Amino acid sequence: MGDYGYLIVLAFVFVFGLGSRRLDALGLSPPLVFVLFGVACGPYALDIVELPRAWVDPLAELTLIMVLFADASRIDLEALRKEAGLPVRLLGIGLPLTMLLGSAVAMLCFPSLGFAEAALIGTMLAATDAALGQAVVSSKEVPIAIRQALNVEAGLNDGIALPIVMVFAAVAVDVSTGTQTDGAHWLWFWLQQIVLGPIAGGAVAWLGGIAAQRMLARGWMGDAFERIAGLCLGLLSYVVADLIGGNGFIAAFVAGLVLGNTSRGFAVAVHAFVETEGQLLMLGVFMLVGAVWAYPTLVEATPIMWVYALASLTIIRMIPIALSLIGSAAKPGTVLFLGWFGPRGLASVLFGLVVLDREFIAGREQVFGVVMLTVVCSVVLHGISARPGARRYGRYLAELDQAGVKPELATVTEHPTRFAQGRRLGERERSV
Repeated sequence: MGDYGYLIVLAFVFVFGLGSRRLDALGLSPPLVFVLFGVACGPYALDIVELPRAWVDPLAELTLIMVLFADASRIDLEALRKEAGLPVRLLGIGLPLTMLLGSAVAMLCFPSLGFAEAALIGTMLAATDAALGQAVVSSKEVPIAIRQALNVEAGLNDGIALPIVMVFAAVAVDVSTGTQTDGAHWLWFWLQQIVLGPIAGGAVAWLGGIAAQRMLARGWMGDAFERIAGLCLGLLSYVVADLIGGNGFIAAFVAGLVLGNTSRGFAVAVHAFVETEGQLLMLGVFMLVGAVWAYPTLVEATPIMWVYALASLTIIRMIPIALSLIGSAAKPGTVLFLGWFGPRGLASVLFGLVVLDREFIAGREQVFGVVMLTVVCSVVLHGISARPGARRYGRYLAELDQAGVKPELATVTEHPTRFAQGRRLGERERSV
């Protein structure tokens, strides 16, 4: 990217920052704006910004590490255990059913793909992204119980889906290359995924969190380096896991969970990173989506790919969510609201890039194309519907409240959202 490219990108980010609050009020989500900017500046439109391919993998890996680490650190497991309710239903019932239904529909829609490739589509698109429905998880018009159900779901489902994605990717490689593997091989591989990575991530976060808490108590750590140290723990967990043969991404997710629940005061530094530097990193990926993949994905998509993408955003999610809420006393409007606001975004893109790098997966380009098309549709549809949807749902519940019906109005612990809209510098607290 030349000097003019850097100038244009940096100037756009600055101008966007100047009007970010106003754009949010108009219902234009940051991911939507950056995808459109990427399309406008990319090689398929004005061709004024060229993003080197060498940037893609490092940016994607770094972003995935930080998203997994930071999202997990936001979740208070003790509060979640006491207030199981909706989040546990969405994660324990809705998520597995969404994976199964998404995989089954993918097999029907794309018969040329094998079982592993179809399962990759279903599992990668089961992860949701609260950033695309930012107006929903931060809107005071939506009751806290509903906001936090979506917030917690988005914070945990990418980490839960990740080991399944990695296993299916490995199976797809073996099938495509004709490699014969026995049960012992897969048992060892699975143990590496679910044991070595979590051990590395948990140990790094626990030891690092204790050290940071003690230094904070003694006043030895400055605010700026508190945030830097928090960032390094996520990266350190990835590197340690990789050195011992574990999965670094799973390690980063577990490290976030451990840090957020053993050293919450220090974990606030991680939340602060996500609200500033992390948001820029994530929006950079959305710009990359617009500049590199959005246009060719839309143009080259077949009718059946469109059918699957729209089904993924509707029935493939809505049916499992409806089943998961049976017996919860949730009203039809709540079921529909939770079913629709499961946007697919950053995690699905990053999972897709991980799979795209597996050159021996025969159908990887088609898998990636389906995932990317679904994400682009979600960026647009959820981006423009989040604010009006939150308002309409708020009015719907107000009418129910007047009739004395309050099943959605339970009081729950508010976990930090990925993006704290409207917050000024110096307003963050030391404890969660």
